Amino acid sequence: MNDRLKFAAFGGGLVVLFGAALGIGALVGDPSGPASTASDHSRHASEAAPGLLDNESGYALGEINAPAAPNQQGTLSFRITGPQGAVTQYNTLHEQNLHLIVVRSDATQFRHVHPNLAADGTWSLDWKWAEPGNYRVFADFSPAGGPGELTLSRVVNVTGDAKLQPLPAPSKTAKVDGYEVTLTGDMSTAGSELKFTVKRDGKPVTDLQPYLGAYAHLVALRASDLAYLHVHPEGEVGKTPPGPDVAFHAQAPSAGDYRLYLDFKHGGVVRTAEFTDATGTGATTTAATESGAHTQHGGGH
Repeated sequence: MNDRLKFAAFGGGLVVLFGAALGIGALVGDPSGPASTASDHSRHASEAAPGLLDNESGYALGEINAPAAPNQQGTLSFRITGPQGAVTQYNTLHEQNLHLIVVRSDATQFRHVHPNLAADGTWSLDWKWAEPGNYRVFADFSPAGGPGELTLSRVVNVTGDAKLQPLPAPSKTAKVDGYEVTLTGDMSTAGSELKFTVKRDGKPVTDLQPYLGAYAHLVALRASDLAYLHVHPEGEVGKTPPGPDVAFHAQAPSAGDYRLYLDFKHGGVVRTAEFTDATGTGATTTAATESGAHTQHGGGH
C-alpha cells in the first residue's frame, strides 16, 4: 500500500448500516442493480472523497448480513464481487487481506477488525452490536489481478432507539486505559504534520509495539458524512524510534470537523485514542442525524 494520502482509502488515505429483516440486517441498496438514492449521494461525494461507494472499477461490496438488533450474538458476513464473480484472491495490505472499519453515524462505536475469508469468497466474523443506530462499514482491500487498492462501503441500520451522542469538543488530549495521548498540530486542507505523543502514568512510552506493520494507525472521519481518511506514520518499524512520538502527514479534503482515531499497541493490547479536530477554517459542525448526511456516504480504509 502506498503512503500517498487518499481520502477514504486505506493505503495512504486518512479513515454499514443494517436494516432488520427476519432477524437479519438487510443492506440498504443493491450493489448489482441501479444506484440507490444513497449511492447517488455517495457518487457525488466521491468527487471530493474517493472511496465513498459500494462499487467501483467493476468491483462491488455485496449485501452485508449481521444480527438485526443490539446484544444479539451472531455473524457478520459479506462478499465482494468483481468482473469474474466472487473475489477469492487478494493482495496483502498491511499484514491483512482485508480491513473492515465500522462506525456509528455519530462517530461512536468505532471498530477496526479483520474477518476471515472462505473458499467461496465470503468474508465473516463473530459479531454483536453494542447499541442501535445507523452504522457505516468500510471494506479496504486489493483484489488479486485487480486495479489496485479499493475501498467500498455500505450503510446499515441496527434496530432500536438510538441515543446519538453529540460530537465532542475539539481537544488535544485523549485518555484511554491509563494512557494519555497528546496531539500536536491540526489537520489542514493544505496538508500538515500531526504528531501524537503517548504517555502512561505520566511517563513517555518508548516501547510501542508494531501493529499491522506500523507503530500506529490513524483514521479520521469527517463529522458531516463519515467520509474517511487513513494514513500511516512517517518512518519504518525498526528504523523509527518506537515512541513516545508518532508522526503522520495528512491532508484534509475539506474544512470542517473530523473525529480522529489513533490505534496503537503496547503491552500486547491495541488501544484507540479518540480526538475531535477542527480543520481549515475551524468551522464547527454537529453530528448528523440518523436520516442525515451520515447515512449517505461511505469510505475506505
